[in-house]
Amino acid sequence: MQVLKFGGSSLASRQEMEAVAKILVERATKAQLIVVLSAPQGVTSLIETLIQQAQTATDYTAQLDTWQTRCNTLLQSFDSRLSPAQLQALTSFQQAQAEQLQRHLQGIALLGECSNKVQARLMAMGELLSVRIMLALLASDNVRELPAEQCLLASGDYLNARVDIKATAKRIKHWCSENPFNIALMPGYRAQHEEGDLCVLGRNGSDYSAAVVAAAMQAQSCEIWTDVDGVYTADPRRVSSAVHVARLSYEEAMELSHFGAKILHPKTIAPLAQFRVPCVIKNTNNPAAAGTWIDAEGDHSLPIKGISTLEQLALITVSGPGLKGVAGISARVFSCLAQRDISVNLITQSSSEFSISFCVQQANVMAVKKAIRAEFELELSSGLIKPLNIQKNMAIVSLIGDGMLHQLGLAARFFASLAQAQVNVSAMAQDSSERTVSAVVNQSDCGDAVAVCHENFFTHMPSIDVFVVGCGTVGAQLLQQIKRQQQFLHKRNVKLRVYGIANSRQLLLAAQGIDLNNWQAKLSGAKTAFDFATVQQFVKRHHLINPVIVDCTTSTDLAARYADYIRAGFHVVTPNKKANTMAMDYYHEIRNAARAKHRRFLYETTVGAGLPIIDAVQGLQNAGDRLHEFGGILSGSLSYIFGLLEAGQSFSTATRQARELGYTEPDPRDDLSGMDVARKLLIMAREIGLQLELDDIAIEPLIPAEFDASGSVEDFMERLSALDDYYAQAQQQAQTNNAVLRYVALIRDGKCQVKVEAVAADNPLAAIKDGENALVIKSDYYQPLPFVLRGYGAGATVTAAGIFSDLMRTLAWQQQA
Repeated sequence: MQVLKFGGSSLASRQEMEAVAKILVERATKAQLIVVLSAPQGVTSLIETLIQQAQTATDYTAQLDTWQTRCNTLLQSFDSRLSPAQLQALTSFQQAQAEQLQRHLQGIALLGECSNKVQARLMAMGELLSVRIMLALLASDNVRELPAEQCLLASGDYLNARVDIKATAKRIKHWCSENPFNIALMPGYRAQHEEGDLCVLGRNGSDYSAAVVAAAMQAQSCEIWTDVDGVYTADPRRVSSAVHVARLSYEEAMELSHFGAKILHPKTIAPLAQFRVPCVIKNTNNPAAAGTWIDAEGDHSLPIKGISTLEQLALITVSGPGLKGVAGISARVFSCLAQRDISVNLITQSSSEFSISFCVQQANVMAVKKAIRAEFELELSSGLIKPLNIQKNMAIVSLIGDGMLHQLGLAARFFASLAQAQVNVSAMAQDSSERTVSAVVNQSDCGDAVAVCHENFFTHMPSIDVFVVGCGTVGAQLLQQIKRQQQFLHKRNVKLRVYGIANSRQLLLAAQGIDLNNWQAKLSGAKTAFDFATVQQFVKRHHLINPVIVDCTTSTDLAARYADYIRAGFHVVTPNKKANTMAMDYYHEIRNAARAKHRRFLYETTVGAGLPIIDAVQGLQNAGDRLHEFGGILSGSLSYIFGLLEAGQSFSTATRQARELGYTEPDPRDDLSGMDVARKLLIMAREIGLQLELDDIAIEPLIPAEFDASGSVEDFMERLSALDDYYAQAQQQAQTNNAVLRYVALIRDGKCQVKVEAVAADNPLAAIKDGENALVIKSDYYQPLPFVLRGYGAGATVTAAGIFSDLMRTLAWQQQA
């Protein structure tokens, strides 16, 4: 014999019900079946709402119409499938149920209350409807209705009763002996109370119905049919990368169900484990799938089976000097709760014995307060116990698996993952078998916690969630490189997606990531401008766990908010030099925020574009080197211009050519002022520990003070030829002295300057031209020959590549966490 249970999602419509009927006909050729049916999806919830509305004198007419429409629409959908007589019988049955429900609701409304007995009778109506429809679909003498309220004997709360399996076994076996069948259809959720009335087995208790029947009959297996392929490592509706679990032990399944796994009712596994009946989770929409097998052995090859959550909780703490060293306090706390049928989901106690914390369903908070006050009235009045500390809107996140006992460091990885998700842990607990480790967190953080933990324990594909602000030359090139590298990164188990793109007017966001083949068209159609609060809400709503703001603008306003972005949980990657050259206090504020929030502020491209100048300087200092003197050519555009001057080009022609090639800023005056190089030099000075401001840099612009640099860019470019003779003479003088002109940044004796300098031919900087950058360092380790770093420092391609490299460094931080 086999027991099969079909949930509400498997009975939601004619299509689903016919699929169930097909499965039953096929399976009945191989084994005798007892089939437990839930109510059609949504029907029981509607009845529960109706009862609540009637008790509170709320007009329930609209809700009653909704319930009747739901049931009648379902019946009418079988018009072409069933005979007129069958449809008439079903319609009459449903009308009788509707009349009964309406009479009871009127009585409830008059009394203003509803007893558990009455509520149980009404709440169990939907299961009967499912059974009657399935009887009509199967229409065979070998198909019987097994009356649950006669065969299942239960006790306790009428709305959450527990079945006496031994007594139930006698009743079912007796019924089976008198009613031969191939398929017995039984309404789930229903049972007979020991006092004789109908009772129910707790919301979603049809799983439990099937389990006790399977245990009572010592069935071959108990199959739970639902709308997914089995148990997953996390709820697949919340974690798209959730992985199917092929096999679980009874203990793992019980832990998963206790901590909120939606696929199993918490009471289901215990009777199956007691009587060693295997359980199989199957998908009605994919019956060929193997599902998840649950038995005594489980699967030892997979130490962690899943991450489960339990929400809508309150964390309650009992504390005070009266707890320390007093025997029986814990027993009194939990005994007074048990007397009021209050279930406790998690317990933890401080090592000092000063406090006991536990989680209960949030709906039970008032009952807990009354119970504790009644039990500890004297202690509360004397101050031996403090008033309860109650934290609402909490959730439990649990890591579950039999193999945790034999795996070192799993708990540490679990809590490190929570820290990575910036989730504060209010309490923690681990069972003595080390099968489960749990953390109590704010419910609003639950999604982030699960996303990060799942990524770290199961998918092993770390993510980078990118928001690009500024999609001009460099930003567009970066997006092109990201698109081109997607397949390469995926093969290396890296998930890099661009979720947001913004320019000065518009912001484009996409929950599944932006298609980089046509982002320009989509951005042009975006209706809103960039707003960080909007991006922040987007990240929270979609549980993005490694968000990165990439600022490809020159905006001072954006740079002034980097510390805010980091404090909000974002990494910041940028070629924008403004933030690192603002006031020294802000410079330190950004870094302090990054340390406090475990986020990265990456700005390699602010100095050398694609050349790793900052990384080289940081590496030397980390190794204990002391830098004595720094000289460099830090502008690719000026490197290109002075290279052309050396080759005989005029200053104006060289500048115009550099602009046309995209080496300069759109307005070349930004380059020729020397301010861009000064900012780069200030960044380098601060990297080596000099506490300087931008005003401390001695700047010699390339444009003499007496030159008229006003007007439009085109007007300026027209007048620029007036400087050709000046630079021709300077270049000729340099050549006479066996030197070349270069625009040099220099740090010496704690002072910084940027200027046009005639560099001797044997100086390493003399060879730097054609858009190259160079760094020459004299230090303790590098003398008498200096450390020289040289490479291209201009152009969108190398700058974007440098930004891309910084993006990938956010992964290194994540893996360390």
